[in-house]
Amino acid sequence: MDQSEVWLEWAVELQSIAQAGLYYGKDPFDLERYERIRAIAADMIRHKTGLSPETVRDLFCCETGYQTPKLDTRAAIVQGDKILLVREREGPWSLPGGWVDVGLSVRENVIKEVREEAGLTVTADALIAVQDRDKHNRPICAYKICKIFVRCTATGGQFTPNSETTESRYFGLDELPPLSEEKTTAEQIRMCFDACRAGHWEPLFD
Repeated sequence: MDQSEVWLEWAVELQSIAQAGLYYGKDPFDLERYERIRAIAADMIRHKTGLSPETVRDLFCCETGYQTPKLDTRAAIVQGDKILLVREREGPWSLPGGWVDVGLSVRENVIKEVREEAGLTVTADALIAVQDRDKHNRPICAYKICKIFVRCTATGGQFTPNSETTESRYFGLDELPPLSEEKTTAEQIRMCFDACRAGHWEPLFD
């Protein structure tokens, strides 16, 4: 890890310890200390990133219970020697996907995200990988994320611009557009190509 990012790891760990303490703790004085630890972690994030107090509070101070990673699904849809990417409203491209919604399984969420972002109906066929986001994507995030890549097959539909994406297109490995690397890297796209072309694929995990 880049040494300039170590502080963020510390802040995230402090937040996790504080949240667990607030959930499991009983002594009122200990609860006050855990509240203070969480506030310090939030101040570290705000000071180093320039995020607004409201944004930091939403990231750090709204959840209860034992803290666990968020889940992000990404769909790999390959046709021939090209893979489907969608263009976000901010400009860069990524594999279609997003946060797993409450009430949906990973399979259901992948199908939903492709329909919403690429306009396609798909089957979710096989697990490609489960990755710790911060081991593969930059910049590192203020909370932990597990990225789940799924091999999918398009069965119909067509793209129309929507609230999240402005374009959908298939690309070869040698013609990748600018990527939203906090969501999708060239290495992850290459991994998805390998998985979709393989006769048998053992899912990868960190």
